[in-house]
Amino acid sequence: MAGRGFGLDRATQAWVRATGRRIDLNDHPWLHGPTGDPERVGEDWIEREAQRLGGELRSGGGLLGSMSQLAGADFEPALLAPPIVAFYEQTTDWRLDVWSEWSPPALPFAWLLQVAFSRRLDQLSMPLRPRDVAGGIDSRIERVVGADGQQLGAAWLRTLRSTGRTMYSGWYTVATLPGSSRPSIKVAFPLPNGSVTVFLRPDSGLEGSLNLASPLGAFGGDGAYLTVSDGNSQAWARRIPLAEVFRVYCDREGALRTDHALELLRVPALRLHYRLEPRG
Repeated sequence: MAGRGFGLDRATQAWVRATGRRIDLNDHPWLHGPTGDPERVGEDWIEREAQRLGGELRSGGGLLGSMSQLAGADFEPALLAPPIVAFYEQTTDWRLDVWSEWSPPALPFAWLLQVAFSRRLDQLSMPLRPRDVAGGIDSRIERVVGADGQQLGAAWLRTLRSTGRTMYSGWYTVATLPGSSRPSIKVAFPLPNGSVTVFLRPDSGLEGSLNLASPLGAFGGDGAYLTVSDGNSQAWARRIPLAEVFRVYCDREGALRTDHALELLRVPALRLHYRLEPRG
């Protein structure tokens, strides 16, 4: 598997092997997750992940089986505003509208990412212009459920309503990092022969809001990781200098909103603003 794919993908994977650390995923299950096909991410990875976990695929539902999965030291999901809990537990019941703002210094990087990777792979296609997302976003949830009825993970597939182009396909689960006293939200974005995996630390905010942070830091902590798999249990992984903050809250009119800020190398790069409405 590692020898197949486009030259640019192989170069990126070689960089991870040269600069990252070799790990056994059996010893680091928190980094284990879905990987894409060598030449295109597509959706086949969802079925493969269901088979790996020994679960059954079901359409619809939420990103998390229950927000109570995130309960731990210094975080109590019961303090969150009810619409936030409803969104995470029944995501398909909500419609998304989004606005984007790139900082000028980051636009060349964003354009390169789109041309070199995103359009070809149908993955991580972040909108370059506000009008790209003016028509809104369609989303679909495919969950994997175990024999005991517990949700093992959920694939969230988001496409631009105006063009049908895939923006993101991500795998959402809950994971407790080494040495952590409470769970984090784990989001894995499959890539050829690997993935970008982001761990988001939850915190309660004012008036029942939810703050999610993926900071820079040491290996083993919340943040962003790039992994390359050999197709078995061996992989290479490294931290990448990507930091994200989400604030999910109800505005003064009771509408549910999310502000998403992304930094690259400590430089502000992108802000996304979502308005979430119940369908019907």
